[in-house]
Amino acid sequence: MSDLSEEERRIVTYLRESVSRGERYFRAKNIADAIDLTAKQVGSRLPRLAEKSDEVEIEKWGRARSTTWRVTPS
Repeated sequence: MSDLSEEERRIVTYLRESVSRGERYFRAKNIADAIDLTAKQVGSRLPRLAEKSDEVEIEKWGRARSTTWRVTPS
């Protein structure tokens, strides 16, 4: 996780903690609200984190009004 930016670390930490509490599906806006970033900042980083993160698996799950991301522990 050392090659992640500060914002990316915050996102991964939030997702890891949320998944440990049983949450599995997320939208960028909800993540952004929880960690004080914008939805655009989160949404642009999630595809990159899906490839780079060893702590959680991030998968683009569905798209209605906004993309839903399915997150599971690694």
